[in-house]
Amino acid sequence: MRRFAADDIWDPIGMREYDVLFTLSTSPDRRLRLRRLNDEILLSQPSLSRMCDRLEAMGYVVREHDPSDKRGTVICLTDAGAQLQTSIGRKHAARIRRYVGDALNTDELRTLDSLCTKLRLAQNDIREHS
Repeated sequence: MRRFAADDIWDPIGMREYDVLFTLSTSPDRRLRLRRLNDEILLSQPSLSRMCDRLEAMGYVVREHDPSDKRGTVICLTDAGAQLQTSIGRKHAARIRRYVGDALNTDELRTLDSLCTKLRLAQNDIREHS
């Protein structure tokens, strides 16, 4: 992860901000409730909220009220955010290929994907420390 974080591909955002844009880009209509986005991103809710503030100030996301629950907030990826995600995503994929290369075969990559998904989903069951 340090190698990926040190790459010079993230400008004008960071790797964590890219994770938010990527998650939104793979969501229906490029939008998620803030609470659902928080379930997908490994950050505390206050940290994610501040990050969304910064991304909104840069024009990469917008906040909307959830039409089904006026108390909820929906984070929406803008066209500019989608373009940035695609641009950085291409560079990131190239770096992954360069760093990982042929170390894993197709079956091993499927297993790795399955294990990473399982670990990510398990985060919902881990309570945060106060």
